[in-house]
Amino acid sequence: MDKIIIKEDFIPEIDQLMDLYNDVEWYAYTDDKIKLKNAISNSLKVLTAWDNEKLVGLIRVVGDGYTIIYIQDILILKNYQSQGVGSYLLKLILERYKLIRQIVLMTDQTEKTINFYQKNGMVKASDYNCVTFVK
Repeated sequence: MDKIIIKEDFIPEIDQLMDLYNDVEWYAYTDDKIKLKNAISNSLKVLTAWDNEKLVGLIRVVGDGYTIIYIQDILILKNYQSQGVGSYLLKLILERYKLIRQIVLMTDQTEKTINFYQKNGMVKASDYNCVTFVK
């Protein structure tokens, strides 16, 4: 983590984004380069993690920034996972938006992802007697 630099609101080049999203196998995002670039560019907040000139991680937030935010994406290159990069990015976002009433995130229901978010202070919606709906 010592050599990783965090950049705020810096939008990487499309090829860098494609490499990152493909590395973590988020292919639904890489089917349309323009849509991916526009999604990142139109986010409320984007933090990126860099190892020299190499994009190694990204977290982005959508929402109004006052009452609700949605942590849309958090992804780290596979070779950089389990080194604290994702936790650090999440910590920065949670600190920046600590006064927001609703911080929402939806993720895969795997032991790995559940452990990651719980380790970082997040709780399941069901712990608040809430249910999530998607379409």
